[in-house]
Amino acid sequence: MTSLPALVITVSDRSSRGEREDRGGPIAVGLLRDAGWHCPDAEIIPDGADSVADALRRASARGIRLIVTTGGTGVAPRDQTPEGTRRVITRELPGIAEELRRSGLADTPLSVVSRGLAGIIDPAGALVVNLPGSMRAVASGVPVILGVAGHIVDQLEGGDHS
Repeated sequence: MTSLPALVITVSDRSSRGEREDRGGPIAVGLLRDAGWHCPDAEIIPDGADSVADALRRASARGIRLIVTTGGTGVAPRDQTPEGTRRVITRELPGIAEELRRSGLADTPLSVVSRGLAGIIDPAGALVVNLPGSMRAVASGVPVILGVAGHIVDQLEGGDHS
């Protein structure tokens, strides 16, 4: 695979204010780089649907093909990553989010609480996947994403269905 552009967006009020180190974002970045994606260091943004939607739109406008968010997928009042994502994606890919929740059960029964989404931003052709913010969720979730991301991006670019 050619080195395609990817971006990790960490969604966390505390990390965006410098009160807590972002530990999940760097794990995702490392896994994406190891898999051959061109991925800068994670961007850190505050929680909230507007913040997430704006960051996704900026990334898509820059030509990023794979956007992985970490954080903001739970049930706390400020956990609004899915709401921001839903504003931007044009086609949802529920199977990816379902598999992330299912496979996450090996790590914690709380994986079923994640409200993360996955989908496509058209016409840019970007794949967006929401992961929980925990290091375990990121470490186990990115390989699931990598299992399908190359194929999805190829399809978005007009590739054959093989």
